[in-house]
Amino acid sequence: MQFDVSSEKQVEDAFKKTRPEVVVHAASMTDVDKCETNKELAWRVNIEGTRIVTEQAAKTGAFMMYISTDYVFNGEKGLYTETDTPDPVNQYGITKLKAENTIKELIDDFCIARPCVIYGATPAAGKINFALWLINKLRNKEKANIVTDQWITPTLNTNLADMTLEIAERRLSGVYHVSGATRLSRYEYAEIVAKVFEFDSNLIVPVKSTEMHWTAKRPRDSSLDTSKAQKALRNKPLTINEALKQLKQELAASFC
Repeated sequence: MQFDVSSEKQVEDAFKKTRPEVVVHAASMTDVDKCETNKELAWRVNIEGTRIVTEQAAKTGAFMMYISTDYVFNGEKGLYTETDTPDPVNQYGITKLKAENTIKELIDDFCIARPCVIYGATPAAGKINFALWLINKLRNKEKANIVTDQWITPTLNTNLADMTLEIAERRLSGVYHVSGATRLSRYEYAEIVAKVFEFDSNLIVPVKSTEMHWTAKRPRDSSLDTSKAQKALRNKPLTINEALKQLKQELAASFC
């Protein structure tokens, strides 16, 4: 089914037809710069949409799982835990944090899951992810400008899916950081991608964030501490080497 999460009627109809026991709410406007330039749309999708979905989940007694983001943090600290105080620096982060708080207000049975820089073997909703963009660049022997002063804990989408399903099946409530287990700069991440996929790392050009001309401010270090997920889950956050090895296998399988 396809429906607009910001439409009360469409969401209500979807719930009536499916009668879900679990709702994994991952629908979101994730283009950081677009959220900055179109704040009204970002608010409608990320906040109003979340409110509408959560109200229906509460009415039907469904377990609500919300996919949030590392961008709820300001990036001054890094390796954020679930108990650290959010302080977003851009409109995308503001809307996602407001959505988190909306869920906490409207429903008791919920989990907020925060990944960081999701990547995988296939584009999500037609939007190419950082790893695929880089792999395509290096495969075509094109140079890629990668920032050296932004730190992340990149998340393989299939690893995130496994953790999401386990949390949903076990009804684990609260907040969980479900990113990858390795903190590194985007530049270090790109170098490891080049090594794993046997591309020329000399094509990776180190640049500073100030050279990127982004519309929205980005947090300097939005890496997440996954200790809680490591202890609680059978499907644990993967290290960068484990994740890229799995990504390589998934890409190889997709070409078969």
